[in-house]
Amino acid sequence: MLSNKVRVALRIMLVLTLLFGFAIAGVYVGYNYVISQDKRFSALKSDIDAGKYSEIKADTQGAVTVVIKSGDSTSDIADQLFEKGLITNKFLFSIISKLNGFDGAYVAGTHYLLKGFSYDELMYFLTLEPATVKITIPEGTTYYEIKKILHEAGLTFDDDEMDKCMNSPNLFVDYEFVSKIEIKEGRDFILSGYLYPDTYYFDINASPETIIRRFLNNTQSKLYDEYYVRAERLGMTMDEVITLASVIQMETGKPADMSLVSAVFHNRLNSDDEADRFLGSSATINYLVQINGGKSSILHTDEQLSIDSPYNTYSHPGLPPGPICMPGLDAISAALYPEPNCNYWYFCATGVDGGTAFASTLSQHEENVEKYRENWIAADNAANEETTATSETSESSTDLVLVPTN
Repeated sequence: MLSNKVRVALRIMLVLTLLFGFAIAGVYVGYNYVISQDKRFSALKSDIDAGKYSEIKADTQGAVTVVIKSGDSTSDIADQLFEKGLITNKFLFSIISKLNGFDGAYVAGTHYLLKGFSYDELMYFLTLEPATVKITIPEGTTYYEIKKILHEAGLTFDDDEMDKCMNSPNLFVDYEFVSKIEIKEGRDFILSGYLYPDTYYFDINASPETIIRRFLNNTQSKLYDEYYVRAERLGMTMDEVITLASVIQMETGKPADMSLVSAVFHNRLNSDDEADRFLGSSATINYLVQINGGKSSILHTDEQLSIDSPYNTYSHPGLPPGPICMPGLDAISAALYPEPNCNYWYFCATGVDGGTAFASTLSQHEENVEKYRENWIAADNAANEETTATSETSESSTDLVLVPTN
């Protein structure tokens, strides 16, 4: 008969043996699971490439939208998948996710999944690039128009939050050009002018800060080092350059005319006579008219010309307090490199094909005004008869009023 001590020792040995056996079995199962991982996911990728999985979109029957936010943990993702009926066991999802090596690999953004997907399928699809929409922002687009374009494409951001981000440059001081913005009294949206016009791919559920950063990244790539050197030589800040470029952009859509328009503005800004430092740009009047719900035009009423705003360059000398639109590279380059040795001080629209007529003297300018006035009237009448809700920014940028005859 065995003593108590022996029985206890045998029991401990049995427990240890069982634990060791379970550990060996666990390692074996885990090892084989990991070894099979590459095969399983390679097969899954091959099936996707072969078209076994058709593209899943928001309107795909049975599609479930999953939005991963930046910083979401595997546990956060598991909670969402469970709530949406895509998985039945959150703990199991987290364990398999670790075994598959997917922790930290899930891509933030909007994903469309199907109920019935295996855990492997769910995990793999969540590591793919999120669903995006292609959006083109034309040169000369205002911030107000950009918000409308983004919403029409399906983006779901909150306007108030977007506006707040646009007026919070402290969120984006890692961009040199943002850190140097001088916030002048009466400025509309501080980051207006810096959402570079181009073609983008946006997640429909992207946050305002993410959207703005996508724009600013592109802007940063377009503002070459030589531009900062040139701006300093002109005695201008980069913000003043972008502001001037925005006015040039709205004054003409023709790159060939931009350097001449720029020369007119530089002549005025650098004039020794304070009375000549008024840009008198009707593009700034159109900006004020549009943000108040009106429509841009070539001819303006006395009431429009007397709008009380620092953006009114008829009544306020120098540059407006900030950009009035998103200028393209041609306009930015024109602001930095005006036509040299140019003695033009006036210009007006021809009203035909976006042309511009320049003049050195007031009398020449007045002749141009009389010559093209009928074209302006016809152009404005045609614009008023259009049935479309709004005109393209590229069109409106060529419909410009004359620089005032002050």
